[in-house]
Amino acid sequence: MYEVKDWEHVFKLDPANEIDDSTLQQVCESGTDAIIIGGTDNVTLDNVLDLMSRVRRYTVPCALEISNLESVIPGFDRYLVPAVLNSSNVTFHNGLLIEALKQYGHMIDFEEFTMEGYIVMNPDSKVAKLTAADTTLSEDDMYAYGQMVNHFYKFPVCYLEYSGTYGDVTMLKTLKAACPDTRLIYGGGIENLSQALEMKQYADTIVVGNVIYKDLKRALETVKIKAQKG
Repeated sequence: MYEVKDWEHVFKLDPANEIDDSTLQQVCESGTDAIIIGGTDNVTLDNVLDLMSRVRRYTVPCALEISNLESVIPGFDRYLVPAVLNSSNVTFHNGLLIEALKQYGHMIDFEEFTMEGYIVMNPDSKVAKLTAADTTLSEDDMYAYGQMVNHFYKFPVCYLEYSGTYGDVTMLKTLKAACPDTRLIYGGGIENLSQALEMKQYADTIVVGNVIYKDLKRALETVKIKAQKG
């Protein structure tokens, strides 16, 4: 069983984005701990299936971060279920999960699923707009969210998502202090090894995504965090 707790570095691929075979091979054979397939819009059954089948040519674990029920398919090593904690729309807290359980609860292997307490912080991102996320959080707010995830909800994962922009390391540090028993994932705007190392000071796992499509060489260099801790 592939566990999120074993991941230090992850590449995230958006099924709505084009990626050629050579680039995909280099990503999958880079030494990253896992590939996450996920996105916000234009995520369909067809493009998820296509990308998963291409990643499956390699030995790297492959996870699906669920954004809609229509694109959930069997065959992934792990399924990540985000609950956007700072969303004002209950659908993105638990509404999608409830619908999934009503339809598929009788056939789910719950050991394959990981719940993520998600905090979205880039107001200009698609995910923030879709989920109506409150991105104006203070450090006190962030600490309280961390306590909520760690002590009350007891989610195994807390994911700080800046989605397309490089985030505030102070916020990540604050969140880490509040949830010491929770796997802390950071994603957003990492475009080089230096940024990856900065966020890895406090994040247990870093996610690298957009730079894959802009500068593959720099994306691949971020995998070096596994050898350069802290």
